[in-house]
Amino acid sequence: MAGGVAAIVVAAGRGTRAGAGLPKQYRLLSGVPVIRRSLALFAEHPQIDCVQPVIHRDDAANFSAVSTGLKLRPPAVGGATRQSSVRAGLEALEKQAPRIVLVHDAARPFASAALVSRAIAAGEGGAAVPGLALSDTIKAVDAENIVVETVDRGRLRAVQTPQAFVYDRLLSAHRNAFLVGREDFTDDAALAEWAGMTVTLFAGEAGNTKLTTEEDFARAARDDWATLSDVRTATGYDVHAFTNGDHVWLGGVRIPYPHGLSGHSDADAPLHALVDAILGALADGDIGAHFPPTDPQWRGASSDKFLAFAVERVRSRGGRIAHLDVTIVCEAPRIGPHRDAMRERIATIAGVTVDRVAVKATTNEKLGFIGRGEGIAAIATATIRLPAVS
Repeated sequence: MAGGVAAIVVAAGRGTRAGAGLPKQYRLLSGVPVIRRSLALFAEHPQIDCVQPVIHRDDAANFSAVSTGLKLRPPAVGGATRQSSVRAGLEALEKQAPRIVLVHDAARPFASAALVSRAIAAGEGGAAVPGLALSDTIKAVDAENIVVETVDRGRLRAVQTPQAFVYDRLLSAHRNAFLVGREDFTDDAALAEWAGMTVTLFAGEAGNTKLTTEEDFARAARDDWATLSDVRTATGYDVHAFTNGDHVWLGGVRIPYPHGLSGHSDADAPLHALVDAILGALADGDIGAHFPPTDPQWRGASSDKFLAFAVERVRSRGGRIAHLDVTIVCEAPRIGPHRDAMRERIATIAGVTVDRVAVKATTNEKLGFIGRGEGIAAIATATIRLPAVS
């Protein structure tokens, strides 16, 4: 891709100000990991030729889990500072030799494709950053918090990412800073200024906020769901007969049982019903249309692939899974001991928190084929939220 456009997504920080738990870039926001949103922005942008993630050395497993299906370069391992992490990303791109490189913080998941396009165009000039004019009055204070000056906000801008640079010049600036022991630059524009580069400013976006604290996450979640006002609900149904075997798959969980379930795939009726419910909410066919039983590639396939596909169809429309509910109808096996494991597994596949997944069970009161112990059925309901159609 020599001469193309690369994007570095910096995700090596620990995010301690966001509270305990996972590093903030791996936390879910409306059911989607923060870092996945940032990675997908660049991976799916038509002007970006390659995406170089930079992660903490302890986050390889987390990164692998959240980046499935995205076209990315192998992640580089970041350093102790943001500056050293960006340098690691730049060094990892040396053989790619891009013309332009964008540097973006993974904790800014709301940047738009239009902002990326503006960054690429502005970066042709050497160095450019997105910025916003300040609306608040700005005060300078001393060590005792006494106001010493009211600053002229007309000359000030709040700077964001992605920042754009001619790759060779930024790499050289980073290497020179490292050689002289300068590791204190808080963004790449400041380092570029130190290296003598002229940095221009282009229009940023008010919605391109950085997630730093727990309050930021709470506010972002409220704002994010508010944009998804097209709420849809649909149902799905599936049934499979018992056959020879020693286990059944239900809700993504392997349950020992004196019989198996007959089906082209693994015959996981609850997951199949959930797939049809999600596809129904999208008005996007059914499981048989996307995974026909006549296709040998799906023989014995694990049904988590089908559910992950349906969930990705929602995400590709800019939507989110709001709630998944499934009722398993059978005389046996007993579902209760496996209920929580099913909820956890479905939540993992769907990329939602477990409180958005319900699993219930009932018998058929000895009536019909289910009552005679000939098979298992599942009824599912999916609620999704999509962006409003203007």
